[in-house]
Amino acid sequence: MKISTKGRYALRFMLDLAANGEGRYVPLKEISARQGISLKYLEQIVSQFGKLGLLESVRGPQGGYRLAKLPKDYTVGEILRYAEGELAPVACLEQEVNSCPRQAECVTLPFWQGLYKAINEYVDSVTLEDLLEQQRERISSEFYI
Repeated sequence: MKISTKGRYALRFMLDLAANGEGRYVPLKEISARQGISLKYLEQIVSQFGKLGLLESVRGPQGGYRLAKLPKDYTVGEILRYAEGELAPVACLEQEVNSCPRQAECVTLPFWQGLYKAINEYVDSVTLEDLLEQQRERISSEFYI
C-alpha cells in the first residue's frame, strides 16, 4: 500500500484547516500558500470532501472552508479512505467479500489480513487533534532548545 499525493495532500489540507481555522472560514489561497499545494489540486480535494460533509463552506470575500466537526472527531483513517479508497495492501482485500479464486489455498492471505488489520487499527487510532498536539510539542521543544 502506498499513499498517493492525493491522500497526503488531503491530510495536510485537513490538518491545516484544523490548525488555522479556529472557527473561521479559511480561503483556499491561504492553505495553498502555506502548504505549497496548487490551488487546482486543493479544489479537487475540497470538492470531494465537501460533498461528503467533512467541510463547511461560505462564498464571497470572507468565504472559505472550515471543518464540519472538531479535530478530535476526524481520524487519519477516515481522511485517507475518503481520498484514497480502501487501504488494503493487496487487491483481494479491497472488497468486503474476498472473491479471489486462490483464497482457500493462499498461504500468504493470513499475513495480508494481519497487515491490513494493523494498518486500519493504526490510522483509525490517530485523530487530527493528535497530529496537532504532536506538532505543538515539536514546535515547543524546538523553541526551548
